[in-house]
This record gives sequence, C-alpha cells and structure tokens, in this order.
Amino acid sequence: MSDVNARIGEIVNKNDIVLFMKGTPLFPQCGFSSRAIAILEHLNVPYETVDVLQDMDIRQGIKSFSEWPTIPQLYVKGEFVGGSDIMMEMYEAGELHQLMADAGIAAQG
Repeated sequence: MSDVNARIGEIVNKNDIVLFMKGTPLFPQCGFSSRAIAILEHLNVPYETVDVLQDMDIRQGIKSFSEWPTIPQLYVKGEFVGGSDIMMEMYEAGELHQLMADAGIAAQG
C-alpha cells in the first residue's frame, strides 16, 4: 500500500487543486462527483482530476491516504479539504472562495 500512497502523494503535491472522483469532469459517474465538479466550475479555478474507477489501487488507497471513507475527495495545495458535502457547505459560506484566495489560486478569465 505504501507504493499507492507514494503515487497519490505525488499527484496531490504536484497539483494545486486535485479532485479524486468517480468518472471524468465531462462524464461524472456519481452525483457527488458531479456536484464537486460543478462547484469547482463555479469557482472558475484550474484543477486536475483523477478517475478512481480507472485504478482500483488508487480507489482504495485514497481512502486510507486521507483517512476519509468516501469519494470524491478534494485537495488544495496538498491539503485534504473534504468531499462534496463539505465542499458545498464551504462554497455556500464563501469559505471555499477564501481558501482558494489564501492558497494563491486565482479564478481564470
């Protein structure tokens, strides 16, 4: 499992924003992943995604990596933020905008 943790750590650390999700941004495979993508799109920030359905090691490994049992999972500047429910709460409270600003991640366009 440490090999998987190393792979996940590399993905998390090399991207300012990364969402581990089921499916792709254009074709999410669950409602929670779809909502997480919609939130990121509303923030208009650049992000990367990892489709956990394409790699069972990552699908299981991300849960132990974050000590969080569900997917999707959002990471900003290497820090675990949470899943779609937490993202929605933070977005509605303006906290997700502030998190991006504090991390030096500007909206595009």
